[in-house]
Amino acid sequence: MFSSNENMLIGIIVCVYFVFLFSLSLYINKRKIKTYDDYNVAGRSVSIFPLILTFVGTAVGGSILLGFMTDGYTDGMGQQWLNNSIFITGIITAFFLVRRIRFLGEKYHMVTLGDFTALRYGEAARVPTVISVLCAYCAVTGMQFVAIATILKLTIGLNMTIGIIISWLLLTLKTYFGGLKSVIWQDAVHGTLQTVGVFILFFAILAFAGDWSSMTSYASSLNEGYMFDFNHITMREVFVYFCTIGGYQFVRQDLWQRFWAAKSYKTAIYGYWASIIVGLLVGAAVIAIGVMARYGLGLDNVDPTLIYYHAIDAVFNFPMVVVMIIALMATVISCADSFFMAGSSSIINDIIKPRMKYADDARILWYSRLSVVTVSIIALLLALYLPQLVDLWVVGTAMLVSGLLAPAFFGLFWKGATKTGGITAMWLGLIVAVIWQLAGHPFGIHPVFIGLPLSTIAIVVVSLLTRPQKQYQEDIWAKAE
Repeated sequence: MFSSNENMLIGIIVCVYFVFLFSLSLYINKRKIKTYDDYNVAGRSVSIFPLILTFVGTAVGGSILLGFMTDGYTDGMGQQWLNNSIFITGIITAFFLVRRIRFLGEKYHMVTLGDFTALRYGEAARVPTVISVLCAYCAVTGMQFVAIATILKLTIGLNMTIGIIISWLLLTLKTYFGGLKSVIWQDAVHGTLQTVGVFILFFAILAFAGDWSSMTSYASSLNEGYMFDFNHITMREVFVYFCTIGGYQFVRQDLWQRFWAAKSYKTAIYGYWASIIVGLLVGAAVIAIGVMARYGLGLDNVDPTLIYYHAIDAVFNFPMVVVMIIALMATVISCADSFFMAGSSSIINDIIKPRMKYADDARILWYSRLSVVTVSIIALLLALYLPQLVDLWVVGTAMLVSGLLAPAFFGLFWKGATKTGGITAMWLGLIVAVIWQLAGHPFGIHPVFIGLPLSTIAIVVVSLLTRPQKQYQEDIWAKAE
């Protein structure tokens, strides 16, 4: 795709970029991170601008930029339902969940989803919560390793397996030292780069290819006009996207942590609204780029997983290609380190910390960093096992949604949800979804269509059959109505 000299130059720039980010993490670690809250929730003091960009930076990762573009290229505009599922659930979250999540987090000084489920369903709820969170966040972290490995393969010709291992090592070191405070401030840079980069590419391809109608006509001449049909997707696929990638938005620990990291409720809600609108536009543009690359640039005989690289090579000169590679790196890294933090904070906060009778901040910080390494190793193994971006995302989110979505929703809005009902729902949904996944989707049924309904039924039925602790629930909701 590029000449040997160009590949070498891109490889050097990628390495320099990593060194810069690692140096910034070391600086923030030395100057800004003094406490456990600094490392895991950025000191609960993040202002509006970095909050918006960290929301965007986390939401738009390698799976969206590379995975969505590939899906647009292979399956057409019907894949906008991938993006729509995220947007619709984002609106529901903004209207109905953020206020309660924020107020409960403030009142009880929460750090993880495990803090919430333990409050609603008792300390025994932490273990299934952590397992569900790790299933999702190790998977989506692994996706970023795959995305970076792809970049390294194209730039310096590295084998994918070696590239995954190198990206694992570099991202682990950066996140190990920087914590969430470093992640958020780096996302301010990454979020800007990736957003601007996507729209530059979108308009460049549109200008190069001509208007939308000419591309539609060309596709029709090939008997492929359906590729521009927004309804060219099966209802089964739509439901899978809504129940996995969409449902995942409700119980994304990285989102909850940013709601708590914001310096005020207004900052959290304004920042989140801005981010879901920007995210919708970015996601829509990415899918459209995949379609336009095929019918506007004539890239109809290339590896779909490499469509981003072929597209930028087709419309830009080499200096601009380098800029777009950096934008891609920013996209991947901003997502990866956020998911590192979400997964690792569950291990330290919900598994290790409750079992430590005496521990100062220095010791807890050390365990927090050790948790980052643990998450990174699990993510590495998943990336090596299933190196398909969107498939890996859907599998991971199905486990999280099956185990946590019903208990979280009922825990937020139904005071009648009991400890026994919540814990039963978590274990049942999670175990059934994992077994169904390992069994290879018997009868062609996706795990989320088994785990989520069973979890929902379990929390309702068991809660109705058991006695709620009324005073306990009244205390929870005292200031969160």
